[in-house]
Amino acid sequence: METYYKPEDLLKFDQIGEDAPELADKFFEYYGTVFQEGELNQREKSLIALAVAHTIQCPYCVDAYTKACLEKGSNLAEMTEAVHVATAIRGGASLVHGIQMRNIAKKISL
Repeated sequence: METYYKPEDLLKFDQIGEDAPELADKFFEYYGTVFQEGELNQREKSLIALAVAHTIQCPYCVDAYTKACLEKGSNLAEMTEAVHVATAIRGGASLVHGIQMRNIAKKISL
């Protein structure tokens, strides 16, 4: 079945700089720096990235960071928990905007 998402496209990510190499170089330099060991280790950063990937619903990122998490020693239980944390935050963010809806509805109803 043909889909918009093609897993093999992830391997072509470096091609994004072909027509704007200076911008791609800056992005990839920044990206590389972000994922270096710091206050958070690479395993922790990969778990965060996996959770964010689910929040922004990027299938390429889900693939990449599932692999990165496993390579850096995370297990399926940790990865699943990270996804649940992202889901809770995303759900909560949707719900809290319900207050805005309620405020507007009350104002219009007056």
